[in-house]
Amino acid sequence: MSDTASRPVSHAVYFKLKEPTTENVHALVADIKDKLDGHPGVLVFNVGVVGADFTRPVNDNNFEVALYLLFENRAAHDTYQVSERHQAYIAGNKESWAAVRVFDAEVV
Repeated sequence: MSDTASRPVSHAVYFKLKEPTTENVHALVADIKDKLDGHPGVLVFNVGVVGADFTRPVNDNNFEVALYLLFENRAAHDTYQVSERHQAYIAGNKESWAAVRVFDAEVV
């Protein structure tokens, strides 16, 4: 395994909802916890919501729900992407998203 393949992978996803009601935000958070937590190779799992008081000029608040995963390596990340639970999560929620932004990075 090369040095690159063995590095942890950071996976950050930001969801903008078509209808960002409190109920819809809570439903998305619940489904993320149900379907995306506990995958093999995940070192860190966090889900949260945008904070209204994060108002510094550098803050991008154009989302309602944020997901952050840290995978032990690229193989764990790639396995997660095609897993049945991840695919079921996407299929069950994609119609509610106005936009999704994904930021993946190797941790060095």
